[in-house]
Amino acid sequence: MATGRERALVLHGGGSAGNAWEIGVIAGLFDAGLDVTEADLIIGTSAGSTAAAQITSASATELLAAILSAAPQQRTGPDGPEGGRVPMGPATNHMEITSRIIAAAADAADMRRRMGAAALEMDAASDGSGQARWRAVVAARLPSQRWPERPLFITAVDAHTGEPVVFDRHSGVDLVDAVAASTSNGFGVPPYSIGEKRYIDGGYRRNENADLAAGYARVLVLSPFGGRSRHPLEWGMQLAAQVDELRAGGSEVETIFPDSDSLNAFGANMMDLSTRPPAAQAGYN
Repeated sequence: MATGRERALVLHGGGSAGNAWEIGVIAGLFDAGLDVTEADLIIGTSAGSTAAAQITSASATELLAAILSAAPQQRTGPDGPEGGRVPMGPATNHMEITSRIIAAAADAADMRRRMGAAALEMDAASDGSGQARWRAVVAARLPSQRWPERPLFITAVDAHTGEPVVFDRHSGVDLVDAVAASTSNGFGVPPYSIGEKRYIDGGYRRNENADLAAGYARVLVLSPFGGRSRHPLEWGMQLAAQVDELRAGGSEVETIFPDSDSLNAFGANMMDLSTRPPAAQAGYN
């Protein structure tokens, strides 16, 4: 492997709970003597894109302390993909809608096109105010709004074409906008506009997007969903397929999944803000 392509850290989505759990795990690893935030490449998807941006500009210890010391939250409405309470769209059952789209799709590319089209159609009836509100939520969560110098990949999907997109500091897109695009699931948070294009959640590209770490000697994947996938296995969206590809290319791959205490902390709704402190503590433990 080439110098500078030694270690890659992959952070998957998982709502409020998943974001907090990843911060807890990273802080726990640091206190145990392993600083994974110094990886040569960090890849963030959905709520993991927020965590990825956060750990490049603040220590995991500080981030964990902020989560644990935050005032208790009561869930009063729909939540954004990683914790902002932003009731925007008419969607009341995100899982039901997306499950129908997955079932009707011929393959992953068809699924992405259908997801984008459905999200755009649903948003057409909105008042258009969601964009600014969601950007403000994302911006408030980032310790810095500047791209780090080291490689950071933020995934998204073009809502109009279904084509996967990977943002980095050379993309000409603000970090806040890249993270806001990656966390816009399309059915609770509307497709996110950057210029003339609109984007939906990076998890529609491929679940963890660990394949973007191809060529790195060692890859560590944090998956709040434990590598599970809702897609047909033949599509190859699942983490196991990505790990096989990476290992076939010579990478050593390790994964960290939630234990039973973490799953209990997540509860039934990983979007619920009140899950953040217990999920972060469980991740640290």
